Amino acid sequence: MSEFDVKRSPPNFFARIWRTVSKEPVLAILVLALVVLQAVHPRPWMALPALVDWLTVLTLAGLLILTKAIELSGFLMWAAHRLVHHIHNERTLALLLVALAAALSTVLTNDVALFAVVPLALSLHRLAPLPIKRLVIVIALSVNAGSILTPLGNPQNLFLWQRSDVAFGAFVWTMLPLCAALMALLGVVTVAMFRAAPLDLSGDAEEHRVDRMLCCVSAIAFAAFVALADAHHAGPALAVIAIGFLLWRREVVFKIDWLLLLIFMLMFIVLRSAAALPSIHHAIAQLGIGTPVRAYAAGAALSQGISNVPAAIVLAEFSKDWRALAFGVSVGGFGIAIGSLANLIAVRLSGEKGMWTPFHMVAVSFWIVAGLIGWALL
Repeated sequence: MSEFDVKRSPPNFFARIWRTVSKEPVLAILVLALVVLQAVHPRPWMALPALVDWLTVLTLAGLLILTKAIELSGFLMWAAHRLVHHIHNERTLALLLVALAAALSTVLTNDVALFAVVPLALSLHRLAPLPIKRLVIVIALSVNAGSILTPLGNPQNLFLWQRSDVAFGAFVWTMLPLCAALMALLGVVTVAMFRAAPLDLSGDAEEHRVDRMLCCVSAIAFAAFVALADAHHAGPALAVIAIGFLLWRREVVFKIDWLLLLIFMLMFIVLRSAAALPSIHHAIAQLGIGTPVRAYAAGAALSQGISNVPAAIVLAEFSKDWRALAFGVSVGGFGIAIGSLANLIAVRLSGEKGMWTPFHMVAVSFWIVAGLIGWALL
């Protein structure tokens, strides 16, 4: 390599990084936000990795590997083939996927439910052309709405349940009215967004073979990984799964969305840095969220800026009304995509360009109506 090439390499390297960042709006926003936060309230750069919830990132990596393995086995296409031949129109299919995603989110968390339902929706789209952007949007809304019901549904519920000192059943009973109301609202939205048009099955002409060995191993590993991750052993479980697939089917590991993992790590750094700003704590203290309505409004609004999990953690320092906070941060999961990390996962899994505008048109409108419903139920 000539001296001229050596001198040109660094600019070319940074140019390639910039091209990658500029193609990913969320990544670009996070990088810009990190630069601003470091300028306003600098932290040692070596201390930033400590802000990442590595358990969540490791769990996400494991789920990406396992869902990719199930996809490559051909099982999702086979399941999609069976499904489209029993359901005859778009609206019924959309309602079924919404109900499935919501049901799974109550016990498997909203993120895990997405990894089960969104790939299935994409397989259905390859068989019978569907309005996939709208389908992914309502699935994202459904996991946020369904996960409201139980302490296992999402991280903010688990955190607030542990602080509330109430029984599991009492928590579910308290959250049931909000969950039911938002699922009913989502049902209306889904009916309005999808036609009762018959499915076009002209693309379902070939036989759908399943690699049974890969499918069975992946399904068993999926169940084991979720159980181990729930027991806070995601790291060792991920190591076993990653090494196993690298030795057996390395394409599974190579084909996952590595950029999503980077985005998640940056989100933890940026959101937790923002939540720790003295100005935010001072502003919340000045609001005086001692009443249920104020605690609820703070949860619904703050989630739009720092996501609902950090919002729950921050607000719990100022209010002991776990019900109002749970209602608020649950509603806060709708609206701007950053309100819930599940929104980001859904959009990334879809792989569709131009998703952000239609997503926000639906999600922000849903957030406004959901906010009024939550306030009325409070």
